[in-house]
Amino acid sequence: MTAYAIGNLHPEPVLNDEVFVYMEHIQATLDPFGGRFLVHGAPAREVREGTWPGAVVIIGFPTFEDARGWYDSDAYQALIPLRTRHMAGDILLVDGTPEGYDPVRTAAHLRGTRAAAAGDVRPDED
Repeated sequence: MTAYAIGNLHPEPVLNDEVFVYMEHIQATLDPFGGRFLVHGAPAREVREGTWPGAVVIIGFPTFEDARGWYDSDAYQALIPLRTRHMAGDILLVDGTPEGYDPVRTAAHLRGTRAAAAGDVRPDED
């Protein structure tokens, strides 16, 4: 299953020589883990709900283990200070959805879990 590293860099990135070095070297840290940029530093074009300060980064990986391996790698850990000294942000590692994901099945499962936790038993489920 795919996985993603998602960053919300805020406020707007401060571009200086250290950030340029970070940008010039990050792809080499992604390559061994199959990582590729899907979105890189784009400001939100439209915020439809809530607020979203800063810029978005989304990196795709083949698996969650690849995403974690990249973030924890010595090569990437050495680059992190070049970014964090100049821009704050939130970074998440998340699983993607499996092939054929169906939100209707997920809702049905969650309804059943909620009903079971509440002790609800329907007559047709005895």
